Amino acid sequence: MSSTLTTTDLEAGTWTIDPVHSAVSFSVRHLMVSKVRGKFETFSGAITVDENGAPSVTAEIDVNSINTGNEGRDGHIKSADFFEVEKYPTATFTSTSVKADGDDYAVEGDFTLHGVTRPVTLKLEFNGVNPGMGNGPVAGFEASVVLNRKDFGIDLDMPLETGGSVVGDKVTITLEIEAGKTA
Repeated sequence: MSSTLTTTDLEAGTWTIDPVHSAVSFSVRHLMVSKVRGKFETFSGAITVDENGAPSVTAEIDVNSINTGNEGRDGHIKSADFFEVEKYPTATFTSTSVKADGDDYAVEGDFTLHGVTRPVTLKLEFNGVNPGMGNGPVAGFEASVVLNRKDFGIDLDMPLETGGSVVGDKVTITLEIEAGKTA
């Protein structure tokens, strides 16, 4: 496997994320014994492959589109206690490199959330390219990263009497992406 995706894997050009066939989800420990799961309903992005086969990735998430299946919890997460969506309505990612990592890839880049930018590395699985269904080729990707919410200034502590906290510090972000080649 090469050190980067090559043009034989993904044609040069822009591959736009299809939000209808993609998902941006997360999970975080709750009460130290279970996990709360949710997703972001609105997001966009693209993979741009240069003529030499080197890819770059940009993405944006509408943080206000969070959905955990509980309106009260969603409202609290949107508040100043957590995301503060009125002040920080979007999260963004811009890749700085894509490298082979065994059978997968490591996508390094800058992630901005809650007004804080930090370098992160996503573990990426490239699922291949399909000719599509009449609208051009599509490519599939799965990626994940574990972030510490406190690294992004989301540091509300809600301690439990028995130890630990209501909401864990580690948040797992999972991306299931289908991207179509832009003509």
